[in-house]
Order: sequence, then structure tokens, then C-alpha cells
Amino acid sequence: MKRRELRQHIFELLFRVEFNPAGEMEEQLTLFFEALKGEREITEQDEAYIREKYEKIAENLPALDACINEAAQGWNTARMGKVELTILRLAVYEMKYDEDVPVGVAINEAVELAKRYGQDDSPAFINGILGKAAK
Repeated sequence: MKRRELRQHIFELLFRVEFNPAGEMEEQLTLFFEALKGEREITEQDEAYIREKYEKIAENLPALDACINEAAQGWNTARMGKVELTILRLAVYEMKYDEDVPVGVAINEAVELAKRYGQDDSPAFINGILGKAAK
């Protein structure tokens, strides 16, 4: 799988955090991978990459949300749409903790996810917050 597709699957899995208690997320992981394997063939390496990155992001949610709140003047994570919040969490994680992803790539990929999953103004919203977070 290409990185963009892996990132999309991480986004989809991370999005479930907003709707499921932490205690149910292991079951959600199982259901997610069962559904994904039903749609296409997935390698063990890809599954491990998705799972590992999801777990690292989930572990860092308070720090990621603090960074987002600091960059989002006039907004906070409690008021943001769940799609936009999930995209921001993924991108901020990549910018701050994932040395394999350049900051510009993290921002660009987040904007692309916003175009695909967000509302009309989501790409500009995402780009603005990530631009501030990158400084």
C-alpha cells in the first residue's frame, strides 16, 4: 500500500475514537481490519504500520489536542468537527513525532484528506491551523 492509502486508513480508524469508548477500541480495531481485509488484500506489514501509528496517535491525544488548541485561535478541539479534528490530530502527530514525514508533506496530505472527507471550508481551516502549528 502507498503511504497516502495507509494514511487514509489511519484516519478512518482514528475517526472511530470520537464515537467509541477507549475500552471498545480494541474491538473496533478488529472490526476495522476484518472489513478492510474483506475489501482488499492487506499485508501484515501494512496492518502493523496502521495499527502502530494509530496506537501512537491515541497515546498522544492530550498533547496533540493541546498543540491544536494553541494553534487554533478562537477555536478549541471541543468545538471542531470530528472529521477536521481527526485530520488535525493525524497531521500534528506526523509533524511533531514522525521523523519519516516532512512537515510540508503532513500538511499537504491533511489538506487532501480534508478535501475528500471534510466540508467545503475544511481544507482552508486545516491548512491555517497546521501552518500555525508548524511555526
